[in-house]
Amino acid sequence: MGCVSAAAYVGGSQVLGIIPTVLAEGNFAGKTIMEELRVPAMQDRIWKTLDNSDAFIALLCGIGTLEKIFQIASWTQLNIHHKAIGLLNVDSFFNKLLSFLD
Repeated sequence: MGCVSAAAYVGGSQVLGIIPTVLAEGNFAGKTIMEELRVPAMQDRIWKTLDNSDAFIALLCGIGTLEKIFQIASWTQLNIHHKAIGLLNVDSFFNKLLSFLD
């Protein structure tokens, strides 16, 4: 995330880091590039992310990112939002997931 946010910032984009306080205080996150918004809990983070994003893209990831991308996708089906969702499929990382979803 740090490399992506740094590249976005250098490219002139607005960068907002949204992080639960417990993670920020526990040194689980790197240095925020531009603006940082601390929220009480992970569920607050997803709502703030939804409010502040134009689209969603998942990079190579772990279980937490998969949880969020499925949550955002299900919210599309429920008409909670109509924002674009994408998977950056580097080296076919998401191929088995995409096959499962087909």
